[in-house]
Amino acid sequence: MAKRVRMADIAEKLGISIVSVSKGLAGKDGVSEEMREKILETAKEMGYLPPAKSTAAQRSINIGILVADRHFGDNTFYANLYRSLVSHCNRLKYQCMLEIVMPHAEDGCVLPLILAGGSVDALVFMGEFHRSYLAAMLKNNLPFVLLDFYDDVIAGDSVQSDNVSGSFQITEHLLQTGCRKIAFVGSVRATSSIMDRYLGYCRALLQAGIEPRADWRLEDRDADGSWIPLCLPKEMPDGFVCNCDEVAFNLVEKLKKEGYRIPEDIAVTGYDDHRFSTICTPQLTSYRVDVDGMANAAVTLLARKLNGKTIPAPITLVPGTIVYRDSTLTK
Repeated sequence: MAKRVRMADIAEKLGISIVSVSKGLAGKDGVSEEMREKILETAKEMGYLPPAKSTAAQRSINIGILVADRHFGDNTFYANLYRSLVSHCNRLKYQCMLEIVMPHAEDGCVLPLILAGGSVDALVFMGEFHRSYLAAMLKNNLPFVLLDFYDDVIAGDSVQSDNVSGSFQITEHLLQTGCRKIAFVGSVRATSSIMDRYLGYCRALLQAGIEPRADWRLEDRDADGSWIPLCLPKEMPDGFVCNCDEVAFNLVEKLKKEGYRIPEDIAVTGYDDHRFSTICTPQLTSYRVDVDGMANAAVTLLARKLNGKTIPAPITLVPGTIVYRDSTLTK
C-alpha cells in the first residue's frame, strides 16, 4: 500500500513551512503566486490527496497528541495539560487529535492511527515514552515537541516544568522550617522529571552541608511505571520531598497509620499542586506547576516550527511556585 502524501512531505521537498503549503493548497493569502503554483504542481506530482470532504475552510493544521496509557489513567495532571493544549491550539485554529498509546503498542512501536491516516501535521509527545518508540515515530519527519520530559539521545525540542529549581526550592523550604533529615520519594530512573526533581533535592541538601543518603531515597513505581507499596526506612527522617502529589498523599496516609503527626513529627511536600494536594489531610504544601504556561510554550514552539522559524533554545523551562499549606511547618 503506497504511503499517503502529506503536506509535510510537500513542505520538505520545497524547503518551505507546512503552513505555507496549507495556504497554497487552500488558495489563501500569505504565499506568492509563483510559490502557490509550485505548491500545487508539486502536490500533483507527488499524488497529494486532500482529506475526504475537505474544504479550504475546513482544512486546518492538525496537531497529533500522543500520551502513554500509563500516564493518562487517573492522572489529573495530564488531563489538565491536554485541556490547556486544546485551548491554545484552538486560539491558533489548530485542531487536536489525541491518541492514548497502550503498553503493547509502545513496546512494539506500533504506528498510531492518527499517523497511519496521514492527516497529522505535527506531534506532541505528552509525557515520557520509551526511546525506541520515539525513534520509530520520528521517522515520519513531522515537526514535534516533547512535553513534560526530554531525552538525552533523541534530538528534539522539549517543554518542561523547571523541575530542578522547583525541587530545590521546596527542599530549601523544609530546611528553613528546621528539617535536617530529609528523604526523597520517587523512582529516579522512571522519568526525566523525577530524575531532575531528585537532582534539585540533592543540590539543596548539599548546599546546606547535608549529604544525601541512599537509604532515604524511596522507590514509588516499578519499571513499567506502576505504583508499588511505599517502604518506610528503618531510621525515620523528619521530612519527605515527594516527586508528585499522589505519592505524597499516599505517604501521609501511611505515616498517619503508623502514628506519626503531620507536620509536627514529619513534614511532607508534594509536587504539581493538583487534586491530591487539597484532598489530603492535612493539605499538602506543593510546588505548583504552570500547566497552562507549559501548554502555551509547546503550542508556540510548534507554531514556530510549522511556520519555518528558528527555535530559540532546545529546552524551554517553565517556572512554577510553591503553595504553602499545612503539611509543613511555617518558617
